[in-house]
Amino acid sequence: MKLKPLCDRVVIKQLEAEDKTDSGIILAPTAKEKPQQAEVVSVGPGGVVDGKEVKMEVKPGDKVIYSKYAGTEVKLGKDEYVIVRQSDILAIVE
Repeated sequence: MKLKPLCDRVVIKQLEAEDKTDSGIILAPTAKEKPQQAEVVSVGPGGVVDGKEVKMEVKPGDKVIYSKYAGTEVKLGKDEYVIVRQSDILAIVE
């Protein structure tokens, strides 16, 4: 089963949270902060949103940073995804 986003939506998969800090302190699972970095899995076709033409700037495989409280979390089988609007993506990590 695959997710095919509509309009200006993007399906992303969050990258794993860090297990320890830069200084070497190991974090408990409850202390881990949700990462804001993700990998793009699928991209909608774009189109007209709120009367404006939307061109999709991201593509599958891109690593991105997105807004902290953006999107809808979806579980498909064992995998968890987040569906966000392209405008909720802040940057592409190169």
